[in-house]
Amino acid sequence: MNKKWRVLIFAFFLAAAHSGPAAAASRIKDIASIEGIRDNQLTGYGLLVGLNGSGDRSQTFFPTQTLANMLERSGITIDPEKVRVKNIAAVMVTATLPPNARQGSRIDVNVASIGDAQSIQGGLLIRTPLQGADGQVYVVADGQVLLGGFNAGGGNARVQLNHPTSGRIPNGGLVERDVVVDLSGRKNLNLILHESDFTTASRAAKAINEAVDSAVAGAIDSRTIAVRVPESYGGRIVEYIAKIENATMDVDIRARVIVNEKTGTIVMGNEVRISKVSIIHGSLSLQVGTVYDISQPNPFSRRGDTVVVPEETVIAQEEKGRTVTLQEGASVEEIVRVLNELGAGPRDVIAILKAIKAHGALQAELVII
Repeated sequence: MNKKWRVLIFAFFLAAAHSGPAAAASRIKDIASIEGIRDNQLTGYGLLVGLNGSGDRSQTFFPTQTLANMLERSGITIDPEKVRVKNIAAVMVTATLPPNARQGSRIDVNVASIGDAQSIQGGLLIRTPLQGADGQVYVVADGQVLLGGFNAGGGNARVQLNHPTSGRIPNGGLVERDVVVDLSGRKNLNLILHESDFTTASRAAKAINEAVDSAVAGAIDSRTIAVRVPESYGGRIVEYIAKIENATMDVDIRARVIVNEKTGTIVMGNEVRISKVSIIHGSLSLQVGTVYDISQPNPFSRRGDTVVVPEETVIAQEEKGRTVTLQEGASVEEIVRVLNELGAGPRDVIAILKAIKAHGALQAELVII
């Protein structure tokens, strides 16, 4: 095995082994949110103008129809079938409206081409209403699109960086309708954990009770914590929420092994344990190549020609398998030692972990991405 890979594997697992205990102290605000206070997704259909001949082509008819409709509202009537322009593009506009957004505030919007435009670089978004799931218009977007890439050149001599057909308009959305969550007079609040876990829910309720020095919180299920608002905080609900969300606790983490087969990346925490199991690993080196041989006629022969004959060769070498045993409850440090003794690379480690999980000896969830 390549020495570099062995060092990388050892360093990676050693870092996981010394990453600290399974639990990590976190604030309530980082692991949960208050029910009803959330973001809202907005969408809208818009038109970009001002493109340098890189807009939608003639076979995409709806941008020209949109342009004709806009001009008609301005008192100019044209036939959409006779419109031949390449500096416009139909786009889908999206935005995330934060909770308690007020009229007049601004948010960022995203723009992406839905036609066959080559690039929307330099495009200007015409006023576009953005609607929520209820069909109401909450934001009006417009402005200059900023891209994180470009598309230049022509024919076979073309250079492209990232995606030139999607971009962003900073502060391009103007909030026209308030989204206000009225918390005044609330007697109860529900906290929703981002990750479902009974242990974490129980610890969160205990941390809240300790923060306010009163038994006001209780876990309803693995994701919901019910919190009672004391009468002393009846007119200070914001202050009460601030005190709750800054309470700290230890978050319980499930034993997981995350494997990315595409990149050979493996992530595991110190809580991963393995039951008693034997591993037999033998590395196989396979070389496939082509050797060119010269074929010549016999000496003083008048027949035959000198030719080059390709000869396919396959060479396989298999090392003797080595056997090691992991005792029940083996830790990450022991896993590191064993995998390095076997000389396993990232792909080999992934195969070994799959086999251990299939055997039932891996006491963790194996997630393959």
